[in-house]
Amino acid sequence: MKKNIMLLGMILLSATAFSQEDLDEVKITKKQKGIKKSYTLTANTSVITSKELLKAACCNLAESFETNPSIDVNFSDALTGTKQIKMLGLTSPYLMITEENIPSVRGASQAYGLSFTPGTWIESVQITKGAGSVINGYESISGQINTELLKPLNDIPFFLNVYGSTDARFEVNTHFNKKLSDKWATSLFVHGNARVAKNDMNDDGFLDNPLGKQINVLNRYQYYNPDSGLVSFINFRYMNDKKQTGEVDFDKDRDRGTTNYWGSEINTERFDVSTKIGYVFKDMPYQSIGFQNAFNSHNQNSYFGLNLYDIKQNSFYSNLIFNSIINNTMHKFSTGLNFTYDQYQEFVNVNDYSRIDNSVGAFFEYTYDNADNFSLILGGRVDNHNRLGFFVTPRLHMRYNPWKDGVIRFSAGRGKRSANIFAENQQLFASSRTFSILDTNGKIYGLNPEIAWNYGVSFSQKFKLFNKNAEAGFDFYRTDFQNQAVVDLMQSPQEVSFYNLKGSSFANSFQFEFNYELIHNLNLRTAYKYYDIQTDYLTGTFQRPLQAKHRFLGNLEYETNLNDGKQWKFDYTFNWSGKQQLPYTASNPVEDQFPDFSPSYAVMNVQVTRIISPVLEVYVGGENIGNYKQQKAILGAENPFGPNFDASIAYAPIFGQMYYAGLRFKIK
Repeated sequence: MKKNIMLLGMILLSATAFSQEDLDEVKITKKQKGIKKSYTLTANTSVITSKELLKAACCNLAESFETNPSIDVNFSDALTGTKQIKMLGLTSPYLMITEENIPSVRGASQAYGLSFTPGTWIESVQITKGAGSVINGYESISGQINTELLKPLNDIPFFLNVYGSTDARFEVNTHFNKKLSDKWATSLFVHGNARVAKNDMNDDGFLDNPLGKQINVLNRYQYYNPDSGLVSFINFRYMNDKKQTGEVDFDKDRDRGTTNYWGSEINTERFDVSTKIGYVFKDMPYQSIGFQNAFNSHNQNSYFGLNLYDIKQNSFYSNLIFNSIINNTMHKFSTGLNFTYDQYQEFVNVNDYSRIDNSVGAFFEYTYDNADNFSLILGGRVDNHNRLGFFVTPRLHMRYNPWKDGVIRFSAGRGKRSANIFAENQQLFASSRTFSILDTNGKIYGLNPEIAWNYGVSFSQKFKLFNKNAEAGFDFYRTDFQNQAVVDLMQSPQEVSFYNLKGSSFANSFQFEFNYELIHNLNLRTAYKYYDIQTDYLTGTFQRPLQAKHRFLGNLEYETNLNDGKQWKFDYTFNWSGKQQLPYTASNPVEDQFPDFSPSYAVMNVQVTRIISPVLEVYVGGENIGNYKQQKAILGAENPFGPNFDASIAYAPIFGQMYYAGLRFKIK
């Protein structure tokens, strides 16, 4: 009984992707796998474990997906070093990104929020393709990424991670964990990083990545009482992040607000409080109730040359969830209410875009699972939003196992969201483009909300090949936009236009994956991805800019057998990206033009880890060891205050090769 209460209570409060039973199955997987895929989950969900996260330096959440076949990682611009993720060919605004099932990267934090979660804090990451669960909201269109943090009751007393790299980035992570009683435990996570030297590897006079520093502190408490069926979490977090970029000779104290040198500062302060409480009914482990609440204050003050951008967001989120069964455990349901409140103070130069958004919604999700070869999740929610109005969100997921070790899945769902056009496209401030909003009748910057349908099918099969374990599969997803806030870079290199979709816009994503155990302890992971993403712009139909049609991932991992607590681990990752449609620049002078398409390129990363003892390990590695660099990263770099300046067109790495080393020390 106690075991059931603990398991279901943890499920209720943290890793709920679709239903209680689904998440039980996510946890019951082979320990040695870095990416776990369930053949009994209804949704197309994979779990990145802590083992996979350690295969790279993994300094923050944005850098946790380099070896993952489902996520594409790109640089958002040529100045800030910020990494942007895409799934099904769509950028993160179309993904719902949650932390322990509470929305986290949204609104003001869209551009840089993934870099605010240190990698060492993460226990696992759950990636779901296609429209997510209605329990978590209505905004998910292409998928959901949920991050699980380390739990105080399960964590070790002390952990230390020290990291340094050749691009002058240094990082320290410390975890302190203490059991306060047999029911209470607390963790204190302290993260600090800094980049202290100026790098200009392509000699264009601009920093390849920003100077900066970040302090990030999380204090969390966990309560667990197996006798009463209660489990709860309380989190307090403070983060302060400062970045400076621009020309190498820029001095923020001397040159800010002038045309002496072009420079930029992005200073963010954030405070978060969240609580979760769950109760599992005694003698009814299939029935539970949970209550989630979160408040955050996000304050960003920034300038990009002479462009000023400040945004402050105060948000409150509340979600009440009740889980039970209908007659028997083959028929389950989740229902509840949730409320969101967002207060924005947003200023673009002299323009004030401050506003208040709020919504209240109710959801119901039915799950059927015959515990053998078929399961179905049918969900719907109704919401009333002060800007989006009253609307209904349906979602469907199905799974069928036609034979042993084979699974077919299907999903369909609708998503709706308000586009925060400035927060989501901050890289465009690092240019001389003027911002034009062409529509004025909508309620969000004059635009109407984005609405899209997502449909998907997938198949996976395990089998033996030459008496070795192998796995192959494919998936195809299509996203059809009924309305979209179009970001148009195809008209003029001196302007970016925002307007509601005038024609059609869709994203087709096909992925084929093959994994194979070449020899004992040597595993190969491969994935080929094809994207057909087209939008009708005012000047014609084009592929989505800065999105490759073809991508390939290959990963080799090898580890020796553990011997007296000692072990070697080797990891190699190859990422190839095909040509990408580039924004229109043909009307610029020849020296400030890009071709219509970028060249294809490949990036290789390696890491070697030596486990010296159960408490100490060291690692060294390299990123982009082939030293591929985008030859021209910034247009108009010689005249950054002129009409042709643009640092937002980054299709490849800017810095080149980078090497790093670090150690991990544990007290168990």
